[in-house]
Amino acid sequence: MKDKSAAAGLLLGYARVSTDDQDLTNQRAELHAAGCTRIFAEKITGSRRDRPELARVLDHLRPGDVVTVTRLDRLARSTRDLLDIAERIQAVGAGLRSLAEPWADTTTPAGRMVLTVFAGIAEFERSLIIDRTRNGREAAKARGVQFGRRPTLTPGQVEHARELLGAGRTAAETAELLGVHRATLYRALRGQETSQAEARRRGAFVEDALTEADALAAGDQEGMKE
Repeated sequence: MKDKSAAAGLLLGYARVSTDDQDLTNQRAELHAAGCTRIFAEKITGSRRDRPELARVLDHLRPGDVVTVTRLDRLARSTRDLLDIAERIQAVGAGLRSLAEPWADTTTPAGRMVLTVFAGIAEFERSLIIDRTRNGREAAKARGVQFGRRPTLTPGQVEHARELLGAGRTAAETAELLGVHRATLYRALRGQETSQAEARRRGAFVEDALTEADALAAGDQEGMKE
């Protein structure tokens, strides 16, 4: 017995070219010949995530509908992208079909099996990339490479900031002269201090005053001299 919802579904075509100079005529003709009753078409590069007409066709889907494309590269920009789109189509009870790749037909058991295998391969590749990235980071850290955002202030600017503070400027004035937020200045001063091996710990500046850690460290040094 046939599924009535599937029988009542629409064949919706999606066509795409990358530039305004390219023509959609051939894709439209193929999709019409395949029985598509409505075609969503756009001229936009596949590398963009925001493809308005693709979003429209996916939002328009109802159970039993079938999204049809002339080739898979008109629909997705990568295997992962294809699997994500296919999953979204399947979630509403619709199907996906490619005219040039008959194996990519999720309305058939064979087509669904192929995409399931693809999903497994994509997940395996993703895990390999994560492992390689993690191993690479660990090896780089062992060599002394530091990760994270580049400092807003250069070492020379941090030293200049210390000179300004030492000359009586407030932290707010110094930050304004250097064109940064006061919190950024604090972080830069603190970061430079903590990165100096065996340097006495000074902590963050609070305006122009020394921190408690500074006072304690200075007292320890005086006691050692005696």
